[in-house]
Amino acid sequence: MTEIMQLLLELSSAIKEIKAQLLVLKQTRTEQFKQNWIEGQEVMFALKISKRTLQSLRDAGTLPYSRINGKFYYKIADLEKLLESNYSGNLKNESHD
Repeated sequence: MTEIMQLLLELSSAIKEIKAQLLVLKQTRTEQFKQNWIEGQEVMFALKISKRTLQSLRDAGTLPYSRINGKFYYKIADLEKLLESNYSGNLKNESHD
């Protein structure tokens, strides 16, 4: 009977450890999602654009998106690509002769 109790205690301990590891994995995936995708409101705030401008970017195919239940999500990497592709790296020399 003591052996069974010992085995049950070991099993219980192993289950607790697995549960803790699953919780960490779940949090990690949630954090990865938050780091990779943002909602339309966040895009409008970050780029200081209107809802209509964001819609125009979607309609033109300029900014890829995912839509779930009427809510739009955007990859941060796509936003960075959009900004990079429109970056004007050539600064004009403003000399006033």
